[in-house]
Amino acid sequence: PPVGVSKACSSCVRTADVKEACTQCDQFICQNCSRLCSCCNAVTCSLCSTVDHGDVGEQVLCNGCSIFQV
Repeated sequence: PPVGVSKACSSCVRTADVKEACTQCDQFICQNCSRLCSCCNAVTCSLCSTVDHGDVGEQVLCNGCSIFQV
């Protein structure tokens, strides 16, 4: 993207902090929409993560970790 153009969050379309990007798809996400993987601590967007409602309660898992959780 051109320099000086603000980046929009891929989830809520508000202006996102340049430092926040999904580690799975590289889309920019704001702090409100970012999710932290409970397994590997990767920052992901809502499209690249799933919420696991298991025995230990709610866990956010990125797509990379969710394939190992059966």
